Amino acid sequence: MVNINVEKLLRKQGKSKYWLCQKMNITNKNLNQVIKGKTKSISFKYIEEFCKYLECTPTELISIEEKKQA
Repeated sequence: MVNINVEKLLRKQGKSKYWLCQKMNITNKNLNQVIKGKTKSISFKYIEEFCKYLECTPTELISIEEKKQA
């Protein structure tokens, strides 16, 4: 499973999701869908903006978690 570590990076900087939505001109609903993995894809534009505003690299922003088998 691919994870977008936005909340972790926001906490690290002491910033809010509201702040990020304002900077990126994205709705709170759309940001939450990205954070919760409810989207099928994410554009390079958003990856670039996340990295810019969260002062991180794509490696810090995106992590992959293996699915646990039952």
